[in-house]
Amino acid sequence: MARKVIITCAVTGAIHTPSMSEHLPVSPEEITEAALGAAEAGAAVVHLHARDPRDGRPSQNPDHFAPILSGLKGRTDAIINITTGGSPHMSVRERMKPAEVFQPELASLNMGSMNFGLYPMLDRFQEFEHDWEREALVNSRDLVFKNTFADIETILGIGAQNDTRFEFECYDIAHLNNLAHFRDRGLVHGPMFVQSVFGLLGGIGADPEDLMHMRRTANRLLGHDYEWSILGAGRNQIPLATIGAAQGSHVRVGLEDSLWIGPGELAKTNADQVTRIRTVLEALNLEIATPAEAREVLRLKGGDRVGF
Repeated sequence: MARKVIITCAVTGAIHTPSMSEHLPVSPEEITEAALGAAEAGAAVVHLHARDPRDGRPSQNPDHFAPILSGLKGRTDAIINITTGGSPHMSVRERMKPAEVFQPELASLNMGSMNFGLYPMLDRFQEFEHDWEREALVNSRDLVFKNTFADIETILGIGAQNDTRFEFECYDIAHLNNLAHFRDRGLVHGPMFVQSVFGLLGGIGADPEDLMHMRRTANRLLGHDYEWSILGAGRNQIPLATIGAAQGSHVRVGLEDSLWIGPGELAKTNADQVTRIRTVLEALNLEIATPAEAREVLRLKGGDRVGF
């Protein structure tokens, strides 16, 4: 039987800014429609950030998530994955608020603190509509994304109270060790949904050897009690997802991770990227997991038990 692959689509994120692409969803209506399009194209999981509709600034204000979630409710059975990452410029309490309020089936959780360098994008983008966009990139030279052991414990505790499971985002080998540490303490239970992130400055690189190193380390530390997924940043999105899928991974695409559909060509929709990776997966004779199948694999509580 063909293996079922879960496609996650991260539709807007907090890394790219509105001036970088006219196709980046910003308003609640745009983010909602992007999520629906991605789900229709085959994404079983939609990873959500929100933005302040006034200027596109990343926001963890639950009031900015509410219209997106209400717009999706009843219109898709895709799994809604709410970020606890938010933006590296936010406090931990601010970042975890939407997951605390809306109690989703799935939420993201970065598995450690790290340097988070976005400033190289200034080499490609020089003109910005909003002052905050350039400032965010420049300030990332001196930016640490903070997720201490205490922070992670707090977020895991909120998840346990609400029966929310996590997409564990691992940007480097140390993050896999951190995940194994929490598993050994009984604060994390399988199957662990491990999102290996490649190609962001401050984390592991994007060479295929880096991918294999992450896979070997995850196998050694976590055994067979995890589901593996691949996130390649920028131009690494489709190549690394293809390599990973051929070796047993799930995949993640979306305009949060890459604005592009090909060399020098901006993706017009998130659905375009979902369609592109779906074509690759089907060429590998892999089947695309439905939301119901993804819920079963990840042992989620179900869309009828969320807080929105």
